[in-house]
Amino acid sequence: MLHFPILLYSVEAWTLTETLTRKLEAFEMWGYRRILRISWTEHVTNIEVFQRIGKETNIANTIKQRKLEYLGHILRHDKYRLLQLIVQGKIDSKRGPGRRRYSWLQNLRKWFGLTSFELLRSAANKIRIAMLIDNVCNGQGT
Repeated sequence: MLHFPILLYSVEAWTLTETLTRKLEAFEMWGYRRILRISWTEHVTNIEVFQRIGKETNIANTIKQRKLEYLGHILRHDKYRLLQLIVQGKIDSKRGPGRRRYSWLQNLRKWFGLTSFELLRSAANKIRIAMLIDNVCNGQGT
């Protein structure tokens, strides 16, 4: 399986927007096409490129998997108490002007169609988080 180690460094902390996801997927396809020496003039579909390279999942699923693993890790260990409070939104601060930013937890809630409470409860349970991760790996997560 091909990886992009420099690209995926510290990806657990990213907040993925639709625009960023499209750019990552475009970069991934560009890289695979370069590896396979497929010219831009050839009409080769992305699915065919994945088949030629022998890959089943895309980079967005890898990012989702890593974010879920990281959330589970944070919530199961007491040494990350401050991070737990931040993720759960229990630390108050003043909000700056303008539109609210898309949060890290909102990313996960949208992908899995769960409320914050359900997501945090699932992440704290090692078996449930493993099932969510498996769904992402098998392409069932959105």
